[in-house]
Amino acid sequence: MTDEPLQEEEQVEEQQPEPEDDRLLRLAADFENYKKRAARERSEYIALANERLIAELLPILDDLERALSAAEQHEEAQLEEGVRLVHRSLAGLLERHGVTPIGTDGKFDPHVHEALLSQPSEAEEGSVIDVVQKGYKLGERVVRPARVVVAAPPAQEAPEGDG
Repeated sequence: MTDEPLQEEEQVEEQQPEPEDDRLLRLAADFENYKKRAARERSEYIALANERLIAELLPILDDLERALSAAEQHEEAQLEEGVRLVHRSLAGLLERHGVTPIGTDGKFDPHVHEALLSQPSEAEEGSVIDVVQKGYKLGERVVRPARVVVAAPPAQEAPEGDG
């Protein structure tokens, strides 16, 4: 019988509402978590919007690079200088917005490179030997992977037979 009064007191304590201060602190913590989550989601939406825009601008940069290559072969210095200026401006704009070219020196990395083909080479197997199209990142996100040619083991010449 002595156990019953103790159990009743515990139940009464459990039924009493939390002190007002604890509820306010929890509410403040929940609100702070909500603000952080909303800010994080907002920055993700902005990054996705920028990614789409940058993906549309990259072909323009490619075209300008091709035009520069063609203009260098001819003696049209003014055309070359004008195209170079536009290229510099666009590349600078992209760089200011966090766009950086993907490095293609060294080993093939499937996270940032797209292998178009592998070619027998004297270079180390699995290394990038040629860049077909530059790749770009926006911050840490890959907007477009670098399209590359990867070194394969050197071709083995077939032994000549008498046959």
